[in-house]
Amino acid sequence: MTHQPQDTAIKALPVEERPREKLISRGPAVLSDAELLAILLRTGYKGTHVLTLANQLIQRFQSLDGLLCATPAQLQALKGLGKAKATELSAILEICQRVLSEKMSEQSTINCPDATRQYLQLHFRGCQREEFACLFLDTRHRVLALETLFQGTLDAAPVYPREVVKRALELNAAAVIASHNHPSGDPQPSQADIRITEALKKALALLDIRLLDHIIIGKGVSVSLAEQGFM
Repeated sequence: MTHQPQDTAIKALPVEERPREKLISRGPAVLSDAELLAILLRTGYKGTHVLTLANQLIQRFQSLDGLLCATPAQLQALKGLGKAKATELSAILEICQRVLSEKMSEQSTINCPDATRQYLQLHFRGCQREEFACLFLDTRHRVLALETLFQGTLDAAPVYPREVVKRALELNAAAVIASHNHPSGDPQPSQADIRITEALKKALALLDIRLLDHIIIGKGVSVSLAEQGFM
């Protein structure tokens, strides 16, 4: 008996189960992460339906956020993703970052904490080592710059408060939001994180520059030291 190859495209599904049709009729919010990803992928590979591929990718990177933080090289190395699909996913991520960047420049950072966290999540995407960055803000808390100031190892990055102060003065910043990533994925602050936050706060305060927060970025999650009461 001859077996027909499995149709790996979305069009092989019954109309009522197709992600595109569900999105059009009911809106994107009702779709699962895998269904949204399947729309972008369009097809699977031989013997594997596109929805199965989408689930495999999300499981491989532990979350949709983890997948979008993957580098093009990491994506291309996976079965079912060629150069074209990996490039498209990377382009989508860059669009997201640019939209968030525009949003951040148009409104007060303090009034939009969710956008701030999303912006920082995208900034640290794909980082395999710990990095320390700062959002420098003007007197109206508009973003002047987001810059990575220090890079480290898998679990630590040296931070020199004097360098943060120097850069804040160069940009004429009135406030700073510090941030760093935990490549392990767990954003809970260490004692070293708490100590450097206090040192930064004191150093900046000498020049009347406020440290508004220190946000630690994990895999799809983040922790605000200000919200945790460490500021």
